[in-house]
Amino acid sequence: MGARYNGLADWYDARFVVGAPRHQPGLLELLGPGSGPCLDLGCGTGRNFDTIRDSGRTVVGVDRSSDQLRLARTRTDGPLIESDAARLPFADGSFDTVIAMWISTDLDDFPSALGEAVRVLRPGGLLVCYGVHPAFNGPHVQWNEDGTRLIHPSYRTPGWHDESPIWADDGIRQRVGMRHLPLPELLNAFLRPELTLERVEEPEGMPVPHALALKARRN
Repeated sequence: MGARYNGLADWYDARFVVGAPRHQPGLLELLGPGSGPCLDLGCGTGRNFDTIRDSGRTVVGVDRSSDQLRLARTRTDGPLIESDAARLPFADGSFDTVIAMWISTDLDDFPSALGEAVRVLRPGGLLVCYGVHPAFNGPHVQWNEDGTRLIHPSYRTPGWHDESPIWADDGIRQRVGMRHLPLPELLNAFLRPELTLERVEEPEGMPVPHALALKARRN
């Protein structure tokens, strides 16, 4: 997450962490059992730290927001580092696992951040990215009370959106904005010679999927 999340940590934690499930649906299964350090890229207030530990791994958190890291510190004794996701302060091959949760729409350049995530993975290391489903969630999507969604033609318009008339007034996007990546742009970021895509899932939870998860391996 970018520094635009500063000043929102307490609201964010109350809305998305306290009393909420301690991991995203299916995340633990995607990770599978493991060991060694797991980099939580864009860790926010640490809502996925328990899942990382439950998988057998140890937590290393990175976030751009010092405010988010303030609360993350209450959930781990491990390293927490304030850093830009596109310029990570780690050597090549430092991690056995990297997870990137809900950050594709918060970064100005997700492909560059993904490249950094791949760089710091050791050969054979695991990458799990989980976040907004570009086809069914974004500034082009109108959520209806009956569970259906109306997709507007602006789906094909990538880039940063500061506001949208169809966003909820009390939601996160009206506070921080959102970068929309159409589905091909998101998937093409994973098509690089040093990475093998192993699995793509639309995690359960809603009849129309709002999240997309991808599991890949460092060659």
